[in-house]
Amino acid sequence: MKTWMRRTVWTFGSVVVVAIAAVAVMVGLGERKRDRRIDIAVAPVALRTDAPAIERGHYLFASRGCGECHGANGAGRVMLDGGGMFVRSANITPQPGSAVDGYTPTDWVRTIRHGVKRDQRPVMIMPSEDYNRLVDDDVAAIVAYASTLAPVAGPSGEVRLSLPVRALYAAGVVRDASEKIDHGLPPATPVPEGVTDGHGAYVANSCLGCHGAHLTGGKIPGAPPDWPPAARLAPGPGSALDRYPTAEQFAAMLKTGKRPDGSAVSTVMPFDSLRAMSDVDVRALYLHLKSMSAS
Repeated sequence: MKTWMRRTVWTFGSVVVVAIAAVAVMVGLGERKRDRRIDIAVAPVALRTDAPAIERGHYLFASRGCGECHGANGAGRVMLDGGGMFVRSANITPQPGSAVDGYTPTDWVRTIRHGVKRDQRPVMIMPSEDYNRLVDDDVAAIVAYASTLAPVAGPSGEVRLSLPVRALYAAGVVRDASEKIDHGLPPATPVPEGVTDGHGAYVANSCLGCHGAHLTGGKIPGAPPDWPPAARLAPGPGSALDRYPTAEQFAAMLKTGKRPDGSAVSTVMPFDSLRAMSDVDVRALYLHLKSMSAS
């Protein structure tokens, strides 16, 4: 073999070995990161069992994504199988051996608001950055409703990541639920429910995980590579709100998944949850989005 060919083969082989070693190191770091313990001072919320709390919890479960991820019965389901990721959401029914079996009030708050499991390990996939701003009464209401779900036996929640995704997780490109949260923020202050900018800002917290902290859209953090970027909801160039001159058109899109011109909105949007939103929440959200400053 000629000298130049030997050198080329040796160089290529060395690069491959180094690349494999680098991926192996990153995967190992990712596993350590996933198994880390996160010590958070959690203020427990007084749980409730009264009918108004359960009714409110049922509404929030349906309209804020709990049912969309965990299933209407809370038993969990396969959410994603592709793009290097397999995700089966956890069973959150009061079934022995479920993800919430034996949960205390503090455990519920730690998971919902902070994206951290009872054993202090991070929840890999959950929109806790949205739920972090739920007021105490709404956290209590969700738990009250979840506690009334019929126990269902079934497989445990599972998250499998491909080697490249695990390497990206180690590098911080893909983040777990707890990494997206300012854990030092105090609980949100209650805002009277109504078609107001203040209540709309509260409802908009459920959009932050996909559309960003300032609702300017872009690549959805941790999403599979084939998912489209989230639309810009805030005012400014390219804002999706420009397509909806009225609150009625905006509400119709949330119900049907179609824009006023009849074109379909991305199916990545959680339309099962959005259809369940009340007219007050939808109109308040629209008012808030329209009143935001362009950024």
